[in-house]
Amino acid sequence: MGPLLLVSALLVWPLRSGAQGDQLPLAEHLDQDQNVTLRWGFDETRDEIMFELTVKTTGWVGLGFSPNGGMAGADIVIGGVSPNGSTYFTDRHAVGQSLPLVDARQSYTILSLAEADGQTIMKFQRSIQSCDGDDFAISTSPIKLIYAFGLTDEIKYHSSRRGTKEVNLLKYSPRTSSTDGSYFDFTANNFTVPPVHTYYHCRIVKLPALGSKHHVYRIEPIIQNPDLVHHMLLYYCSPSVNETLTGMCYSGQHHAFHMCMGAMATWAVGGGGFEIPEAAGISIGGDDDVSYYRLEIHYNNQEQVSGRIDDSGLRFHYTPVLRQYDASILSVGLIVDKSYFIPPNATSFKSYALCKTSLISQLLPSPVPDLNIFMVMLHTHLAGRKIRVGHFRNGAQIDFLALDEHYDFELQQALLLGKIKNVKLGDELVLECTYNTVDRTKLTELGLATTDEMCFAYIFYYPAIDINNCWSIPDIGSIDTAIGAANHSMAVSMYESMTWDADTVEKYQDALKNVNQYVFLDNRQNDHAVQMGYIPELKATPSADCRAVQGEVTPVAGSAAAHTPGITLLLWLAALRLL
Repeated sequence: MGPLLLVSALLVWPLRSGAQGDQLPLAEHLDQDQNVTLRWGFDETRDEIMFELTVKTTGWVGLGFSPNGGMAGADIVIGGVSPNGSTYFTDRHAVGQSLPLVDARQSYTILSLAEADGQTIMKFQRSIQSCDGDDFAISTSPIKLIYAFGLTDEIKYHSSRRGTKEVNLLKYSPRTSSTDGSYFDFTANNFTVPPVHTYYHCRIVKLPALGSKHHVYRIEPIIQNPDLVHHMLLYYCSPSVNETLTGMCYSGQHHAFHMCMGAMATWAVGGGGFEIPEAAGISIGGDDDVSYYRLEIHYNNQEQVSGRIDDSGLRFHYTPVLRQYDASILSVGLIVDKSYFIPPNATSFKSYALCKTSLISQLLPSPVPDLNIFMVMLHTHLAGRKIRVGHFRNGAQIDFLALDEHYDFELQQALLLGKIKNVKLGDELVLECTYNTVDRTKLTELGLATTDEMCFAYIFYYPAIDINNCWSIPDIGSIDTAIGAANHSMAVSMYESMTWDADTVEKYQDALKNVNQYVFLDNRQNDHAVQMGYIPELKATPSADCRAVQGEVTPVAGSAAAHTPGITLLLWLAALRLL
């Protein structure tokens, strides 16, 4: 993908989340009459999932997870509010068509139970994993949810007051219906793909005249040659761009291409259409919106075939019915610079990027709103194996925004957070990408080709503010100087002739991490803010072992470490000439 890759696989909230938005951003009606509604939210890194079941009844209510849509073998919770105001709630399992049995271990925790306006609202949580044999394992696959309810608090046969619906709780992405069916397309315009391995095709296109502000709520790929099209992006252009243009991206031939660097939307291999959450939409057509955009298509022509014509692109569904917020994307990552390389023969080489949100105050007037994060897309190329995004506040890590311990280059999907995560002005984001280059004998540069590498996280948030990218790169020049190289070309020659064993790989990795980092932030007007900083220590990934819930396994947590910048951390490099 390109240096500003933004694979947008956004989720949708089909129902308004109201006051529960931060904890329970996802919602689904389980019945056609909309008498039974389930809201939920989750945090995979903490192994927590929370539910709120609302049913139009003043009797008992039940929700279950079923292997086949029936009662037998289902994991069920039943609760309600008695006529005297007391509440009841039990974790059960069904062995047939009879009353479900109470579990020996109660794995669900009731958070609240209430009756209001003829409805019963039951809010509860559990671990996503569970070592209880009577509990259903929640995974990234669709799950058959079953529900039932009574007209009184006597738990007995539910008659026809039951149903089932298949929902993917952890990968939720339903499609909402269009209000008017309006859409426009930006495509390659029957482009003849050159017979080269890697080609980036760019078109500056003009938005159709809309007359007033609208919100884009769905974006779909139009893929004509799936074997050639690797990714597609659409970037906002600076207001100074006022005409259409076609050419090769990143060639230096067209300055206007570099005036369009803030991503609005994109598609990548393994992805599909996506929708914006109901609370927000991508703003187009308003007085403050741009009229010109840059469409970028990366063609990966591995066989270098001639004469292939392509008209792939992106379709944008929009509506004049405005949502509450404008949505946007902040890209965080390593600047694509060939002076940064990944050594060969590495089983788990780690690179780091830093984003200091305090830079936003240099480009925007106060007050700057918090960023409400609802999805993160992680991206490396073929050598990538793991990616993590740490969230720091006041020097301490408070969370992982997202992580993928099993990254797959062919399935570049955005990661549903399941809950809104809040980034405040002054917070720092640290991106860690892990690569495997044991099958490579040469240095791997950061670059545009799939055989090069990248390290990016694309963070989807609202309300939108005028920022595009928050990137960093280590002070590589100081590392080159420490090994006695007069310039970077000399340093590369030294590295190319080096024997890269496990110890050498680790030391080079640590030097890149601990040296001073240049952090850059920009906006649509191409204004920039710059600051130096150091990479803080990331904690260990929380254990995903379900036994941790029972106290049998304790996740190992990392600790913050002081940095020792400068010559001390780089002395080992001087010895590389002797290896």
